[in-house]
Amino acid sequence: MSVYYYLCGHLLSLSAIYGFFNGGLASYALPIIIFGFVPLVELCTKAQPENLSADELKKRGESPAYHALVLSIVPLQYIMLGLYLWLANSNIWSLYEWLGNSISMGILCGAYGINAAHELGHRTDKLSRFGAKALLLTSLYMHFFIEHNRGHHARVATEDDPASARFNETFYQFWFRSVSGSFKSAWALEVRRLKRRSISQWSLQNEAFRFVLIELAFMTLIAFSLGSQALLAFVVAAFVGFSLLEVINYIEHYGLQRQKNERGRYEPVTPAHSWNADYPISRVLLFELSRHSDHHAHPRRGYAQLRHFSMSYQLPTGYPGMIVLALFPFLYIPLMNKHIESEAQRVSNCNAETHLEGSQLKHA
Repeated sequence: MSVYYYLCGHLLSLSAIYGFFNGGLASYALPIIIFGFVPLVELCTKAQPENLSADELKKRGESPAYHALVLSIVPLQYIMLGLYLWLANSNIWSLYEWLGNSISMGILCGAYGINAAHELGHRTDKLSRFGAKALLLTSLYMHFFIEHNRGHHARVATEDDPASARFNETFYQFWFRSVSGSFKSAWALEVRRLKRRSISQWSLQNEAFRFVLIELAFMTLIAFSLGSQALLAFVVAAFVGFSLLEVINYIEHYGLQRQKNERGRYEPVTPAHSWNADYPISRVLLFELSRHSDHHAHPRRGYAQLRHFSMSYQLPTGYPGMIVLALFPFLYIPLMNKHIESEAQRVSNCNAETHLEGSQLKHA
């Protein structure tokens, strides 16, 4: 996929704008497309696990266009948020329309804001890291910047990770555990860092504490500049945004567990510790987030360079469809528990074949 394919991600904001200004059923255009139309299409299409050549992957890594596209979401997200808050405060929407448009803005906060922030947060340059924090502010989830990079990636697929779903755990159980556990983890990581320097946890050098103050200041600014209606609209959209993140977290690692060695240490992270989905629509709209297995195995690799690994566990459909299923535990858990068994067998066979091929090459 060239960089132009990823421009399709901007269809999310266009769908939201259509709903903002047309009202009625159009207010639900974005959620209908994402959680209705896209899942149906992906059920009827095949995954595309093919990888690009090494030369093409190298070209993508050297091209600034892919990174610039993600950076462009920072101003766009704030334009969309400002438009949404202004319209929400103008009393032109019915309650029915307000709810649909709030869900739409929440989808942008999650799929646009947090997803792009996730990509930018793995970069080392100051502009990208600032952009990541600015985007996370729109979902009141700035602590994700700390916990994801320093907590989740180190503890993924273990009982120590609040953002890894356990076998037989429903999304609703996971939501409460992950939302509270992720904030506690971010705070603890900062306290531990500051303690080594004999600095108080209430210092502004505590980034988790500083993020809370920034979020409170941002909400105060909205309340005083636009009013209480706009503040309520923002909080609802932010809630939808970070809940979308959490349901994605839920499906990305459900039931997968790293094993401990004889020393009691967890095995290294491999592509087999994350669920992968190679369905093209999800890949384009979410900047390859669904190629999550490679991301965890190689966190510094840019989204446009992520690859498919045969040893990774494959979801039965794309992210939007899996999100819908996750909201219904009586459907999701039996389906995924059975799917884990079949995927475990496939991955085991794949590993055995890889080992055999390696042995044959070694002795050739």
